[in-house]
Amino acid sequence: MFVRENESVYIPQGDLHRLYNPGKIMLEMIEVQTGSYLGEDDIVRVSDEFGRG
Repeated sequence: MFVRENESVYIPQGDLHRLYNPGKIMLEMIEVQTGSYLGEDDIVRVSDEFGRG
């Protein structure tokens, strides 16, 4: 899916996802969490080919 300037995407809880910027302009993203608990410890990082996670 392509997301352009001033557009947004809803990613349901538990969905595995990844961002990729195919453009030449630097990507700036704002992540917004919703729900009754907003702690960082509920985020699960998955290992990838870049060694993150």
